[in-house]
Amino acid sequence: LKDIQYIQSYYYNKLEFIRFDSNLGRYVGYTELGVKNAERFNKDSSIIAVRKAQKETYCLGNIGID
Repeated sequence: LKDIQYIQSYYYNKLEFIRFDSNLGRYVGYTELGVKNAERFNKDSSIIAVRKAQKETYCLGNIGID
């Protein structure tokens, strides 16, 4: 799992405004709205814990497919 990166991105009008990156372990905002939401999400440890767990849940089950 160390070689695998889990990314969850959110788009509006084809523009990525926020992303969770498992290598960083936090949300990163790319627009004004995204930065505000990233700060809010990063303060909530339960949201971060869920996203970190999703890396193992989602990626581990799909490794063999590719």
